[in-house]
Amino acid sequence: MSAAKPSLTDTYLAKRPELVRFFSSRLGSPSAAEDLVQELYFKLDKVDAGEVRDPVAFLYRLGWNLMLDQMRHRRRATVRDQAWSDAAVDTLGATALDSAPAADKVLEGRQRLAQLMTALEELSPQTQRVFRLHKFEGLTHTETATRLGISRSAVEKHVSAALKHLLARRK
Repeated sequence: MSAAKPSLTDTYLAKRPELVRFFSSRLGSPSAAEDLVQELYFKLDKVDAGEVRDPVAFLYRLGWNLMLDQMRHRRRATVRDQAWSDAAVDTLGATALDSAPAADKVLEGRQRLAQLMTALEELSPQTQRVFRLHKFEGLTHTETATRLGISRSAVEKHVSAALKHLLARRK
């Protein structure tokens, strides 16, 4: 009578310390190796143990593949982050510059926007609609006229009146 073949979980539990040492030497970090070996354990639930001929070799191969996947993922993330940094961050030599506006400038901009919105509300509803469509939604004078069913000339007069009013209120 032949001895029963140990389950993958039993083999994992028996070989766990060796797996941690093996992957710790490859990853250069005992905590990263612990995480990898733990992930390996969770992967065992998805494996049909009946098809595994050599459980020890299977555990090392599965762990190796997980390690390579993690390394590829980190490499892609590094490349992606570097590309974003190159595109979005201004530098002076090797020093990253903060391109965000100063807090006082942000506050000043918010106050000016609030003043603009208050001044805009003082206009007639039709002038407000024309101005919003043209300036905020980016419609041309002709598109604004078509949408509101008025002439292009009327749109020009409403926009002009709105701009004059906003400039006068700005002072």
